Amino acid sequence: MKSILTSERLILKELGAEDADAVLLFLQRNQSFLEQWEKIKEPEYYTLSYQQALLEEESKNIRNGHLCTWWIFRADDPERVIGSIALSNIVRGVFLSCHLGYRMDQDERNNGYMTEAVRTVANFAFHELGLHRIEANIMPRNEASFRVVEKCGFYQEGLALKYLFINGIWEDHIHMVLRNEAME
Repeated sequence: MKSILTSERLILKELGAEDADAVLLFLQRNQSFLEQWEKIKEPEYYTLSYQQALLEEESKNIRNGHLCTWWIFRADDPERVIGSIALSNIVRGVFLSCHLGYRMDQDERNNGYMTEAVRTVANFAFHELGLHRIEANIMPRNEASFRVVEKCGFYQEGLALKYLFINGIWEDHIHMVLRNEAME
């Protein structure tokens, strides 16, 4: 069964290959906006068949417990993807940690949607998955992303130099963390 989370204004849904058309519309609509924050994409990335394959692979990783991905919809417009949020690199054992990643439609920014989504997913990570830490790595120039995690209670643990290869260059990232203090 596919995971669905809800908040006051949002529906967060795990999608499958059959939903690739909605995902593709989101990606095409935001291609130029998102490229500054992501790895370089080949033209085939923006095709239906490529997105179907990615969603199939995503579903496999969700089933093996290493990933949770939700596509974000406004509750008042439940057919239009406005973003995505994921917990990746989920590690169990003594670490109980994961990485958080997210992206928002350029036309839906500054409405508090991503803050609401992060709070919803953090609650799931701590109470349903039993994780201790959520780690978010953010480029220093991404002020909007900083505002989101700061509003959600993340704190800075350090700077990772030349951490990720984004849009063709190695970018520094600030390591932000949210701990499940109920476990401590």
